[in-house]
Amino acid sequence: MNEFVMYFEMGWQHIVDWEGMDHILFIAALCAIYLLEDWRKVLVLVTAFTIGHSITLALSVTNVVHISSDLIEFLIPVTIFITAFSNIIRKQAVPGKLQLNYFFAGFFGLIHGMGFSGYLKSLLGAQTNIVKPLLAFNLGLEFGQILIVTGVLLLAGIIVNITRVKRRDWNMFLSSAIFGIAFMMAAERFKELMVK
Repeated sequence: MNEFVMYFEMGWQHIVDWEGMDHILFIAALCAIYLLEDWRKVLVLVTAFTIGHSITLALSVTNVVHISSDLIEFLIPVTIFITAFSNIIRKQAVPGKLQLNYFFAGFFGLIHGMGFSGYLKSLLGAQTNIVKPLLAFNLGLEFGQILIVTGVLLLAGIIVNITRVKRRDWNMFLSSAIFGIAFMMAAERFKELMVK
């Protein structure tokens, strides 16, 4: 059980770590259009993201899939600014039943999973039985995502419900800030990718 707890802790600590801000930004971009009362929709989003990154994390850690880590590090901020840009250009303030964010969560989760894999591979080393650590790490990532989602939704609730900022204005503010940061990250990583 100690090993399980250790990988669980590493999973959630990895996703909430400010040094890995790209994961926090992606989850925040996914949640930017939601308020606390939309928590069920957000739970579906987070689950779609978890499924996506779990698939590629498992495939990458077991060396079934291998993509250059430099390319993945560039693609991760691209996923963030596409998600944020989608929020900015939305016509409705209130999210509909089926929308693009569900696709973004699942598909872009595949890319983020490959980003997590390098970190997890370094932790696993030459270990042969990876099922338990992989499960624990993924559950930890899910827990970390729920912490981020809770923070974003609580902040949105305070800003929209207490200060009476319009829901659309909150979305524009948060999504624009995330878009700008992600665009700068992508540009910087693109330069690094071209140098190598």
